[in-house]
Amino acid sequence: MKNLKMALLAVLFGAPILLSAQRIFTKAAIVNFDATSNASLEEIKAKSNTGTLVIDEASGNVEAAVLMKSFQFEKALMQEHFNENYVESSKFPKAVFKGKLADVTAVKFERDGTYKINVVGNLTMHGKTKQVTAPTVFTVKGGKVSATTDFTVALADFDVEIPSLVADKVAKTVKINFGGTLEAMK
Repeated sequence: MKNLKMALLAVLFGAPILLSAQRIFTKAAIVNFDATSNASLEEIKAKSNTGTLVIDEASGNVEAAVLMKSFQFEKALMQEHFNENYVESSKFPKAVFKGKLADVTAVKFERDGTYKINVVGNLTMHGKTKQVTAPTVFTVKGGKVSATTDFTVALADFDVEIPSLVADKVAKTVKINFGGTLEAMK
């Protein structure tokens, strides 16, 4: 009987700890990329407002994705070339990242503050997967969590071929910015 009482107390007092750990997410992450080189005649930039991001606060697991066709360019022809010739969006419709916070205890999701931490995982794009380390800043303010990261990827690592005619006009390493405000997943 004493063991039953102890177990009941442990469940009752331990439940708030278990319930406070949750998964947070967004379906409206902003993803920017910049493939402008020094020889580019114009900026080669695009933006998507529909990236997804899910973080499990307890385990530190992170998953993010963006549909390649969701990237918007200033010029329609650039967008067409991006989707049809470079990333082949019909064949490889999305980029997916699966990783983990390097130290899950370093981010206090329940306490206001700014937390800088690496997120390490695998980025799959254009049918290839490579390990990526993304230095990430988490900002917690008034119960809201936002995350932003800047990192680079080499196009060659993902077998994205640039035709020789424009090879010097497209950066070989692309700058990526990914961020958004997350909310509790219900």
